[in-house]
Amino acid sequence: MGLTCQSCGKALLKEKFNIKVGNPDELVIALAGNPNVGKSTVFNALTGLKQHTGNWPGKTVTNARGNYKYKNKKFVLVDLPGTYSLLANSVEEEVARDFICFGKPDATVVVTDATCLERNLNLVLQVMELTNNVILCVNLMDEAKRKGISLDLKALEKALGIPVVGTSARSGDGLIDLMNKIYDIGIGLEKSSPKKLVYPKELEVQIENLIPSLKEILGDQLNPRWVALKILEGDPTILHSIQQFLHAESCFKKQKEGSRIYE
Repeated sequence: MGLTCQSCGKALLKEKFNIKVGNPDELVIALAGNPNVGKSTVFNALTGLKQHTGNWPGKTVTNARGNYKYKNKKFVLVDLPGTYSLLANSVEEEVARDFICFGKPDATVVVTDATCLERNLNLVLQVMELTNNVILCVNLMDEAKRKGISLDLKALEKALGIPVVGTSARSGDGLIDLMNKIYDIGIGLEKSSPKKLVYPKELEVQIENLIPSLKEILGDQLNPRWVALKILEGDPTILHSIQQFLHAESCFKKQKEGSRIYE
């Protein structure tokens, strides 16, 4: 048998991101969020002692990943560096952006702080432009309650078009609901429809002008609208990443039959 698109994706995870997946049926989940929102607490609560650390290939940034099993399905949870955005102004932002974009996780969970949710939504909206498979985890709900902050998570879910789960990771509250959503999104039982951000008319015209050419170049590998935005932002790192990761994926697909993907 030849290489499938799925096996190519798993090979890319190992080669470019140092993420080893035991078999093609395991689901890879990205965990993103601002610093100090309890993201590591969520990570530790889900993975327990089944964790590994290292560095992202070619970077000095720590790579943390762990494993857990839920409903007889195995999950690889990747704890991305804490960032305030995906604008690639730092190594951490570039790593997080590239993993969500090119690592193509089965779902991306964005952890936020319920006590200052508005400040965290900048990252949430950027991830929503990158992938449809996104879940918003509003953590520290217990702290918000103590401070008299009330959040309407159902209204937030409707406004954003993505699943929203409230958690208090230190006590474990809401983690079963979170794992349920990860499972449903990861295996395709549930589909989210992130609301499209509309920019000023002048910018939208420029985006639409770029999209046809980008579609020819990228095919269905990347969202051309998102790439157009990165180009208009003047982000030089995105062009390098596109060349690096899409070339690697193409090479994997051209490997001869019988090539070994997993160790």
